[in-house]
Formats: sequence, C-alpha cells, structure tokens
Amino acid sequence: SWRQSSHREPQGDNMAIRYDGRVAIVTGAGAGLGKQYALFFASRGARVVVNDVAEETASAVVAEIVRSGGEAIAAVGSVSEGETIVRAAIQRWGRVDILINNAGILRDMAFHKMTAKAFDLVHEVHVRGTYAMTRAAWPHMRAAGYGRVLLITSVNGLYGQFGQANYSSAKAAMVGLAKTLAAEGSGKGILVNALAPGGATAMTATVLPAEIVAKWKPEFVVPCVAFLCSEECDASGKVFESGGGWMAEVRWQRSPGFFFDLSKPFGPEEVRAAWHRVVDFTGAGAPEEDGTLGPHSPQLQQMMQGPTPSKL
Repeated sequence: SWRQSSHREPQGDNMAIRYDGRVAIVTGAGAGLGKQYALFFASRGARVVVNDVAEETASAVVAEIVRSGGEAIAAVGSVSEGETIVRAAIQRWGRVDILINNAGILRDMAFHKMTAKAFDLVHEVHVRGTYAMTRAAWPHMRAAGYGRVLLITSVNGLYGQFGQANYSSAKAAMVGLAKTLAAEGSGKGILVNALAPGGATAMTATVLPAEIVAKWKPEFVVPCVAFLCSEECDASGKVFESGGGWMAEVRWQRSPGFFFDLSKPFGPEEVRAAWHRVVDFTGAGAPEEDGTLGPHSPQLQQMMQGPTPSKL
C-alpha cells in the first residue's frame, strides 16, 4: 500500500503538511513520477485528478487511491486538451488548487537526424500541453485567490544534452513560462515554480545508465514536489533540482559586463578588445536577486545617463 511507503508522518511537535480540502491535478500520473505524486497527495488528504493518455493506467492509480481511503478520479486524454481535464475537477469538486504539469515524452536523436515531426511532437506535449493545462486552471485559481502550479523542467533543459534538442528546448521553455506566470500570479495568491526532478522512470530508463536507474528512486523526489505545492511554501518564480534525496535552487548569474564607449565607432574589434571583461565573473550577481532587471538594469541606467567612456 502507498500508505506504507517510505513517506513517514513527522513525529513529535512537527505538524504534518496536509492538503485536506485541496484538489490536485497531476498530468502523466499513470506511471513513474506522476503516479508517485498522485499517490502521495491523496495520502495527505488531497482529492486528486489522475491524468494519463492511457485509461488502464490512470484507472489503476485511481483504484489504488480509493482502496486506501482516498478520493480520486481519472481524466484520460492528452494534456493539449487542458480544458477537458480541468473541467473534470471542477465538475466533481468545484475547484482546482494544485496543478503539477508532469506529462512528457522523449524522442531522443541527434539534431542532424531530427525530423520536424519529432521536434514538434515533443513541444506539443511539453510546451503546448503545459500551456493548455495551466491556462484552463488559471481562472479558477484567480477566482479562489489561491493556487500552486509546478512546471516540470529537466536538467537537460537547464544545461543541454546531446541528442535532445527537442526535449531540452521544450524543458527550457518551462523556466521562462514559470517565471512569467509567477509574476502574473503574485497578486492573486498563485505561486508558480519549476522543478527538474531526477528519478528513474520508464521514460528516462532509455537514456540513463543502468546503475543510476537502480539507485535513483522516484519516491525521493516526492517530498520536494509536495512542499513546493503546499500552503507553507512561499517561493515563486524559482527553479529547483531534486533527486536522490538532494534538492537545490538554481539561479541565473550575470557577469558585471563592460560598457562600450558609444561616442566612438563600435564594432566587433571593440568587442574583441573587451572580451576578457565581458566574460569575467568576478563580482558577478544574480539579476533576479539584486534588482538589476527591467528598469533597474545597469544597461538601461547607462543609456539614460549617456555614454561613459570605459577603459580596458
């Protein structure tokens, strides 16, 4: 039983994080990581919509939850049909509080062999599907003044990987989407984050070494996902990695850079001469953390003040 899994209730004075009264939608929840997420949320009181393209696997997860005293329904179909899947939650329970955009596929091949079909199919599921699901849930979360949305990215989307131009570019899109949605949801009680999970599943087993598959248990990602989707979490617009009992935040870093003297001719030769300054990360900052984005960016401030000659 999933109630007898490795997830233990906190002891002593520590209160368990629960989701009583909350409705969670987990896409791609018929197997792998998605299944683990669905089982855990149900074990902590959430009512769960189990989405999968295969009716048999989705129904099996629902049956397992119901046998253990939980509440769940299956919503069979592609995530590109987001309205239909979200409607199932609204019709049954009248709300949606948590959305985990987990569904995904791989079509691993070198870029010079990659067809338009292989590229578009992966983007259809990951990017278009995430859009469709989140767009359908968004109005209900705005009306309720509460929402937790988790976009599943990948280390391949963060750092790239040979043979996965379609997958890595789709997963990189999750980062930009999560940050923008976090900004738009901030005044409505909707928190949005991205997580790159490390868990051996049937999908990743095709590209991961056997020794990693044997030790990288999907269950070890679940607590990280569960916290990010809890009422207690206040992070939004962040990117995290998790796997094997480890979790970390990932952030962008920007070098101090170099301002060119625009009162003089400015060409590639000037870039060449200043290149060592452009790529010098001494004193680097995190744009999202130090207020150097948007109207506060040093680039815009420099333009407003006029050119200031720089010396190499």
